[in-house]
Amino acid sequence: MRAALRTAGLGAAGAAAAGLTAACGSGRPATASSAPPPGPARAARPAQAAPAVPRRYAGQPVEIGHGPRDRPRVALTFHGNGDPAIARAVLAEAERGGARVTVLAVGSWLDAHPEMARRVLDGGHELGNHTQRHLALNDLPEAQAYAEITDCARRLKRLTGSIGTWFRPSQTQYATPLVSRLAQRAGYPHVLSYDVDSLDFTSPGAAAVVRTVTGTIRPGSVVSLHFGYADTVDAMPPLLEELARRKLRAVTTTELLTP
Repeated sequence: MRAALRTAGLGAAGAAAAGLTAACGSGRPATASSAPPPGPARAARPAQAAPAVPRRYAGQPVEIGHGPRDRPRVALTFHGNGDPAIARAVLAEAERGGARVTVLAVGSWLDAHPEMARRVLDGGHELGNHTQRHLALNDLPEAQAYAEITDCARRLKRLTGSIGTWFRPSQTQYATPLVSRLAQRAGYPHVLSYDVDSLDFTSPGAAAVVRTVTGTIRPGSVVSLHFGYADTVDAMPPLLEELARRKLRAVTTTELLTP
């Protein structure tokens, strides 16, 4: 873990604080890093152009929790928040293992670290919306909930030219019918849920993260993971090795759902 974090530009002090970032449902505040923004551990893939409008998938429900079960693909999805040095380390480990991931970014995180939007896309990954301030979205009044979605969408549009490929509500696995309607009004045909929760935000240790994911993952799974936790950095190499052993390929959510 320390080697991976040093590669990403996070020193010993940052590594000690790596678990202090906010996760869905945790209610803990994110901590910002003073570390400089180094590049990825290896050369990034060419810049990816985000689609101008999120795609609608025929035959899929409004809220998508997994992809087709008859193809050997899975989607690793990351809640984009927390120390950007740890985020870079996670992305670098994914790229070393040949994985492409989906990052659902918090708008306030992008305000603080706008370079991360480009880092995600330049690594061949995809970027989506995880609300502006990472509040308990299902509990908010309609106008406030809609603002949380659209404020983040505007950040994404300004940084990338797109409102992002996916929307995931904050602090919940499933959206209420109201939140699903608001997401559609904001331009997202689908809400992205998941069927495997890594529980990495509880900082259980890398081995526990790997056990939790591999104990329930299967073809078509969408896995919930988080930036901002050192355990997640450590978990990536053995997790990707186990997926490869099972002949499961980690792809973006768009690739997961595309024939």
